[in-house]
Amino acid sequence: MRDRLRFVAVGGGLVALLGVALGIGALVGDPDETVDRGAHHAEATGAASGLSDSESGYRLVDLTAPTAPNQAGPLTFRIIGPDGEPVTRFTTQHEKKLHLIVVRSDATEFRHVHPGMDAAGVWSTDWTWAAPGSYRVFADFVPETTGEQKDLVLGRTVDVAGPVTLAPLPPPADTANVDGYQVARHGELTTRGGELRFTISRDGKPVTDLDPYLGANAHLVALRAGDLAYLHVHPETDGTRGPDVTFHAQAPSADDYRLYLDFSHGGAVHTAEFTASATGSEKLTGPSTSGSGGHTGGGHR
Repeated sequence: MRDRLRFVAVGGGLVALLGVALGIGALVGDPDETVDRGAHHAEATGAASGLSDSESGYRLVDLTAPTAPNQAGPLTFRIIGPDGEPVTRFTTQHEKKLHLIVVRSDATEFRHVHPGMDAAGVWSTDWTWAAPGSYRVFADFVPETTGEQKDLVLGRTVDVAGPVTLAPLPPPADTANVDGYQVARHGELTTRGGELRFTISRDGKPVTDLDPYLGANAHLVALRAGDLAYLHVHPETDGTRGPDVTFHAQAPSADDYRLYLDFSHGGAVHTAEFTASATGSEKLTGPSTSGSGGHTGGGHR
């Protein structure tokens, strides 16, 4: 069965920032925009979400974080519900109550972590920024309600002080190497939707014993290079543990994307990164720079 997928968009594009923090957890204003996300099931709709820190009466508030690179401290926030009170009851999705996704404006420094929540509804996780820049912070969750349950993605921006050097978008590629693993991508990303398949090997041998990761074999996030709009989707289930992991994905527009494939093997999570050019009729105009390289370890908790 295909799992549901979510679209998220980041305002501001990929712009250079020479930031100076204005206090702990300095924030950049979010656009005042309402998004009708509709239903998100197996088939992608191309709609974008995460454009604002509020949706359907829910708000992402009190976001604080360290303001300089290599400065350890907590990253904290709360979710406020339509009644104006902190939300403390969430529906488990993919084995977690809330998923926190953080990425810099040039699509580098990608992290997907899972903070803890206290009795007052304050979410927190230990945090250290690796580099200065403007970062988008997304809270992805399903509030526990008596009505129709709907996954929400709320986003805010954090500025980390210091001069910034943005990384260029690597050229499109069908293979990636990370931590001694080789990952091959098959299939095309299109606005019509279709399958993307990834084959994972190590030292030339297929990996057939992937660890379960959030209830699946892998995670895939696709960030649009122009504005960081992204598609977050879990793989289709076939009962195996590799080497192939298949996703159903639909790009919101015909543009360049940065793909992040998270998989776990031997007790460690690895991220293979690709650039892919989506085909289709609609195209977003704007800058196109993004990050490169794979990473492991600290980006996942």
